[in-house]
Amino acid sequence: MSGIVSASSPRSSVRAVIRRIKHLVTSSPSRFAIVIFAALILLFTGLLSLPISSSDGSVTPLSDALFTAVSTICVTGLSTVDMSTHWSWFGQIVIFTGVNIGGLGVLTLASLMGLAISKRLGLSAKLMAAGDSNPLRAHGGVVNEGQTVRLGEVGQLLTTVALSALIIEAGLAILLYPALVMAGVDAFSALWEAPYFAAMSFTNTGFAPNAGGVAIFGDDYLVLILLMAGVFLGSIGFPVIYTLAKHAWHFKRWSLHSKLTIVTTVLLFFAGAVTFLLLEFDNPRTFGSMDATDTTMQAFFLSAMTRSGGFDVIEISELNGSSMLVACMLMFVGGGSASTAGGIKVTTLAVLAIAVWSEARGRQSVEAFGRRIPSDVQRVGLSVVAWGATIVALSTVVITQITKQPVVDVLFDVISAFGTVGLTSGVTEALPDAGSYVLAATIFMGRVGTVTLAAAVAATSRSQLYALPVERPIVG
Repeated sequence: MSGIVSASSPRSSVRAVIRRIKHLVTSSPSRFAIVIFAALILLFTGLLSLPISSSDGSVTPLSDALFTAVSTICVTGLSTVDMSTHWSWFGQIVIFTGVNIGGLGVLTLASLMGLAISKRLGLSAKLMAAGDSNPLRAHGGVVNEGQTVRLGEVGQLLTTVALSALIIEAGLAILLYPALVMAGVDAFSALWEAPYFAAMSFTNTGFAPNAGGVAIFGDDYLVLILLMAGVFLGSIGFPVIYTLAKHAWHFKRWSLHSKLTIVTTVLLFFAGAVTFLLLEFDNPRTFGSMDATDTTMQAFFLSAMTRSGGFDVIEISELNGSSMLVACMLMFVGGGSASTAGGIKVTTLAVLAIAVWSEARGRQSVEAFGRRIPSDVQRVGLSVVAWGATIVALSTVVITQITKQPVVDVLFDVISAFGTVGLTSGVTEALPDAGSYVLAATIFMGRVGTVTLAAAVAATSRSQLYALPVERPIVG
C-alpha cells in the first residue's frame, strides 16, 4: 500500500501544481488576457525568427524578432528593422495576421479564445466582456449580473466585433485599391497593399509594406483621407461603432460613453491640426515649403496619426520641439476605450476634465449630458493617468541612460510606444538590445492597459467592514 501511495504522490503533486497555475491564471479575466497576449507574442516571435520569415533567408536576431512581435500583436507600428525590406512574403503574412489578431484587443481576444476552447463563457468572463465591450453599459462602477443578462450571449457580441472589423477592413481595402492604382501603384501590387494598408489603418498600427511608406502618397489626398477614416473608425472603439450603427445621427439616444468619445475625439482632432498649423507653418523642413492646401491637409493628417494611427508623411525629427511636445500630449491620450488605439483613452481625459471643471465651479457632483458620473469612475481615471505617467517616466529614464540620446527624442518614442502609436523620432531603429527590450515592455504595458495590469495583480477585491476616522491633509 505504501508503494502505491509513493508512486502516485508525484502525479498528485503535478496535478496540484497544474491546478494552482490554472487557478492563478483563470481566477481573473484580466490576468487570463495578459497570459493569452504573452503567449501570442512568444508564438509570433518564434515565427518571425524562422529563416523563411526574412527576405535573405537568415535568422532574425531575437531582439528584433521579439520587438516586431510585440509591436505587431500590440498593434503599435514601431520597428527596429526596415519593414518593407527585411521580411519575406511569409514574414509579411505573419505580421498581417498578427496585427488583425491583436487589433481585436486584449480582453476581446481573451474572451474569443475562451469561447473557442470551452464553447461557453463563465460568469466572470461575461462580466469582463460586459464591462469592456458592452455598448449598453450606461453606468460606472462594478458591472452587475443583470447588465450581463441584458447584454445577452456574450459570444454573439464578440462575433459581431470580429465581423465588424472584417467588414470595415474589407470596405477600406475596396476603396483603397483604385486609389492606390491611381496614385501610381502597380495593379498587382495594389492587391496586397490595399488590404495591408486597410488593416494597418483600422488597427491603428502604421506599418507600411512598401519602400517609402505613406510619404510617397503625401500629395494624394484620397489615399490620405481613406487612411484617416480607417484610423478614426479603429480609434473610437467597438461600443461607439455599435451605437453609431444602431442610432445613426440621433445624438440624444447615444450612450454617455459614445458622446464623450466622439465629442472629445473631434475636439482633439481639430485642436491638434490648428496647433500644428500655428507651430509649423514657417518651418521650411515641414509645412513651410507647402502651399495653404497642402499645409492644411498635412496638419490634419498629422493630428489624426498622433492619436494612434502611426503613419507619417513628414519626418518627425524635422518638427519643431514645441510640435513634438504637442504630439506627445496627443499620443499619451490616444483613442477610445475598447478600441484598437492605445493611450490613457479620450474618455479618461474627458471625465477628468469635467471633474476639474465641476470642482472649479463648486459642484458636488460631476455631470455631463444630463448624466452623473460616479466617483469610482473618476478614481479609475486618476489611476490610469498616474500609472501611465509612471510607466512613461521610468522607461524614458532607463532608455535615456542606455542610449545617451536627447531626452526629448527618447520621450517621444516612449510615449509613442506606450500609446501604441508607431511614430518615431529615429531613436527606436537605433536602439541596442537592452533598449529594445525596455521599449517592448513599455509597448506591452501600454497595450494591455494599466487598469488591466492592476486588476491582474490584485485579482480579488476585499470588502472593508469598517471606516477609519476622517482627517483632511493640506492639498495644493
